[in-house]
Amino acid sequence: MLGIIYRPIVTEKISNLQEKGVYAFEVDSKANKIDIARAVAKKFNVTVVSVRTMNFKGKTKSQMTKKGRFAGKTSHFKKAVVTLKEGDKIDLFENV
Repeated sequence: MLGIIYRPIVTEKISNLQEKGVYAFEVDSKANKIDIARAVAKKFNVTVVSVRTMNFKGKTKSQMTKKGRFAGKTSHFKKAVVTLKEGDKIDLFENV
């Protein structure tokens, strides 16, 4: 169950929402909202009010080099935006 959450997503927009108890995580693409809520609650010892999920498709990237053209692709990922009960908090930079 704890392998569902891969990493927190830290952007300027999410940092502003953290004051309101909203956090974002990159999660397993096969996980559903119930699994994500249970994993966050167990890992961080908080109460989850709601979970919103978004699937992102990978993009094709190309780069010109001296020896020709290099093509690659970014990976697919799923993002979960988790809202916590008022008063609960997650310290993402606890061990830094």
